[in-house]
Amino acid sequence: MNSSTDVGEIDSAVVPTKKRLTLKRLLLWVVLFAALILAVVFGLRWWTVGRFIESTDDAYIGGDVTVIGPKVSGYIMELKVTDNQRVHAGDLLVKIDDRDYVAALHKAEGAVAAQEALLANLDATEQLQYAVIGQAKASIDATNAEIVRSRDDQTRYQKLVGQQAVSVESAQRADATFKTAQANGAKAQASMLATQRQIAVISTQKQQARAALMQAKAERDMAQLNVGYTELRAPVDGMIGNRRARVGAFAAAGSQLLSVVPANGLWVDANFKEDQLAHMLPGQAVSIHADVLAGHEFHGHLDSLAPATGSQFSVLPPENATGNFTKIVQRVPVRVHLDEADGVLGHLRPGLSVTAEVDTRDDSNHPAHSVTPNQASAP
Repeated sequence: MNSSTDVGEIDSAVVPTKKRLTLKRLLLWVVLFAALILAVVFGLRWWTVGRFIESTDDAYIGGDVTVIGPKVSGYIMELKVTDNQRVHAGDLLVKIDDRDYVAALHKAEGAVAAQEALLANLDATEQLQYAVIGQAKASIDATNAEIVRSRDDQTRYQKLVGQQAVSVESAQRADATFKTAQANGAKAQASMLATQRQIAVISTQKQQARAALMQAKAERDMAQLNVGYTELRAPVDGMIGNRRARVGAFAAAGSQLLSVVPANGLWVDANFKEDQLAHMLPGQAVSIHADVLAGHEFHGHLDSLAPATGSQFSVLPPENATGNFTKIVQRVPVRVHLDEADGVLGHLRPGLSVTAEVDTRDDSNHPAHSVTPNQASAP
């Protein structure tokens, strides 16, 4: 009885053990099958997408940050903006004291008016001189008539003297009158010549006056520009940053008063390793991930590759011709333009670190057309 009881107990213990082993095998097969499915999925994804993706975390947001500085020196009279303020193109940012420049403008305008008056006076003098020339011509005509009359009298009196019809004294007076008429004619001719040459003198004076007027107008225009330069306005829509301007402070010409960060048109400068460039082409899609907005994907397209590695543009380019050589993988700056919807100032700001992923599938089957650093154009 005891032996039969023991056998029954053993059989009842073996059955659950077998069930547990069968369940473990089933779970193992399920896990293996799931792992196989995952491996196939990830393998297919790598084969169709992943192997064409080139990524780097050595990438930064860029933008055309405009440094605002005055073209003329002066004390800051008004400051219309504060730090981190949004502005629109044309908004007044800084006003420099313009009183000295306005006074210089009035002086220049007075110089222009004086030169214009001088030129008008020369025009009137020229017209008057033409009237004098007409008077001189009339005088010449009168002296010519007198010469003809006195010559005829001289000829007639000489004949009458030969006939003893008049006295020699009368003939001498007629001869003197003729010579006087000739002298008056020569004088009239000389006066006419002097009057005509005076026209040339006036013409030269007018040229000088016109040149002086042009110079005065140029100085007036420069004075007007200087008055305009006392107002510093925003060149683009954006935000104010790095404000150094203070009311009452002296601003030297060319000094940096503040910066305007553009509201749109941001880009990414991504530094890819040299072995990642083989299939990169302008126009390829680029995905951007930024730490500032985790989980969000920004989109753009590859614009261009730099013509040289970043080290070549450093202050001290590397020189590997001498000494021990250690190969260092070089990086080439790649310019990525963000799409219009993503390239706006908001979450993305110039200087932020990002991760860039370039999809090179567009050129995966055409390595002969790939872009190399030597073939790429500068951004």
